[in-house]
Amino acid sequence: MAKRRRTLSGIKPTGQPHLGNYLGFLKPAMAMLASHEAFYFIADYHALTTVRVAEELREHTYDLVAVFAALGMDFEQHAFFRQSDIPQHVELAWVLSCVTPMGLLERAHAFKDAKAKNGEVNHGLFAYPVLMAADILIYDTHEVPVGRDQKQHLEITRDLAQRFNHLYGETLVVPEARIEDDVATIPGTDGRKMSKSYHNVLPLFSPEKELRKAVMRVVTDSKTVEAPKDPDTCNVFNIYRHFAPEADRKAWAERYRAGGMGYGEMKQATFEAINDEIGPYRERYFALRPDTEQLDRILASGAEKARQVAHGVMDRVRLKVGLGKPAGRGPKDG
Repeated sequence: MAKRRRTLSGIKPTGQPHLGNYLGFLKPAMAMLASHEAFYFIADYHALTTVRVAEELREHTYDLVAVFAALGMDFEQHAFFRQSDIPQHVELAWVLSCVTPMGLLERAHAFKDAKAKNGEVNHGLFAYPVLMAADILIYDTHEVPVGRDQKQHLEITRDLAQRFNHLYGETLVVPEARIEDDVATIPGTDGRKMSKSYHNVLPLFSPEKELRKAVMRVVTDSKTVEAPKDPDTCNVFNIYRHFAPEADRKAWAERYRAGGMGYGEMKQATFEAINDEIGPYRERYFALRPDTEQLDRILASGAEKARQVAHGVMDRVRLKVGLGKPAGRGPKDG
């Protein structure tokens, strides 16, 4: 049997996941388990650029472990781990930073956006692309799924890997971007893209009553019940279509265009469609979340899988740049 290609993705523990995270990252990530060797990690080092309360970071980390478990992550066949449990991430990031041109980082979207908005631009945010490159390269990753708006991140990673290989000889695997043209993005309650920073999210595992209230708050236009409506421009329908069968989507779209239907009816149907899909996952999540000892065991097992690969890659890098002997695998490593 041919060895499966390795894919890697990370998610920051900066708050409760929402339906946008589920459709744009979590659901596709689960689908890739069947065809790839997956390395999925909780990017807690990256979260330090914004999270300033230690207990929040710990609790959101446990939230994510329980989310992946509830969604059916196969922890035996794949690696799921916490970034900070693998110190080779930051070691490789430092080595890469020594071959990273300043101009490359100054052109990065995250830095430019924060600067344009007069936001806090700390060194962690500025150097974010280097740590992200290390996250990917430390595992000999073959593919990284990204939307087109994130393609620059992969291009920087590829640039740094190629630059390192040019300077020191073939050492790092140059990853490919797996462009997800159909990455699902959905509107939040205010009509803008669903985002924690906009405070407009539909939480992934909120209780049924809270989920229904959130769906009912989604903004719509002021057309009357009798007026024909356009499903393609309706925020509620653009949430519904991600959770309903094609036949149901077509039937509701026809009702929109014919008129005689109020948005309240569509919102109720949207709540029911979301709840039908999310409900079983929600039940498992709330059963798993209190057992932090089990969640710690999941992280420890995943870290061991990740550490085995990271050691080997970092050994190669250390030899190539002249940092003495390979790091080895003594009891204090990692």
